[in-house]
Amino acid sequence: MGARIPLVNAPMGAVAGGRLAAAVTSAGGLGMIGMGSAGSVRALERELPYVRDLDGPFGIGLVDWVVAAEPELLDVAIAARPTLISVSFGCELDWVTRVTDAGILAATQVYSAQDARRAEDAGVGVLVARGVEGGGHGAVTSTLLPLLDSVLNVTSVPVLAAGGIGGSADLAAVLRAGASGAWLGTCLAACEESLLSEAGRQTLLAARAEDTILTRAYDVGMELPWPARFPARVLRTEFTDRWSGREDELAADLSARTALAAAIAADDPAVAPIDAGQGVGLVTTVEPAVRVLQRLWSGTTAHLADGPTGG
Repeated sequence: MGARIPLVNAPMGAVAGGRLAAAVTSAGGLGMIGMGSAGSVRALERELPYVRDLDGPFGIGLVDWVVAAEPELLDVAIAARPTLISVSFGCELDWVTRVTDAGILAATQVYSAQDARRAEDAGVGVLVARGVEGGGHGAVTSTLLPLLDSVLNVTSVPVLAAGGIGGSADLAAVLRAGASGAWLGTCLAACEESLLSEAGRQTLLAARAEDTILTRAYDVGMELPWPARFPARVLRTEFTDRWSGREDELAADLSARTALAAAIAADDPAVAPIDAGQGVGLVTTVEPAVRVLQRLWSGTTAHLADGPTGG
């Protein structure tokens, strides 16, 4: 894909904007602009100027049901001529031909060997094996290493590993297992270039791995049409403590949903959602993305040089 190091930032909605994508590419990886639940043509056009003059590859990540609601979003993504376009969280793969016919690599997240075979047969050129440890939305099917093994056994295209990769030992482990690279989310979310608010950054820095929870409460509370098979791993809050497992009640409680909207608008960290994977405890400072990637990659090469047993 033209990157100097096999690291791709996950296209995290409301986090991975053009500045973060540009920083990741400039550091040698492949930077992705993320169009999450709130993705739109207008939002994408706002972020694209940051990557137009890059000396390196970039990508754009889209959500299937968001594209279905605003088909022009895929048109604009293709017209931007990225190296890679990912579309995930859906069943239809008719978008793949449009992307590949434009000379752009197609990528999608997969959660099983069956997903991998189906995506490769449709023409997807890069698979992202996303384990349950990852932050944000994903299927609850398998932890990363067993999933990676099952996907690698059935596919011949490059596979990126995603889910809980927070340090160099994690990255070395997935590369030894056969991944072509890593799809990194939480470890880059607090970087200076991300779109995360200051309150969100500070909440992320204070969190530990055990502070994450899988829940559909925010999707229901915000009336977002995420498929039920894709809950989100977020930081535990007062809202998740109250409503996780009670989503049917929440859907019928207008006052609770109104209060949630107000808390999100006010960026209240006690209530507002923050996606975070199980590697969140390793995120301890706000720093430039280049520094995170350099430290991660140099540590990984050291681990790999030591051999599989570290001896």
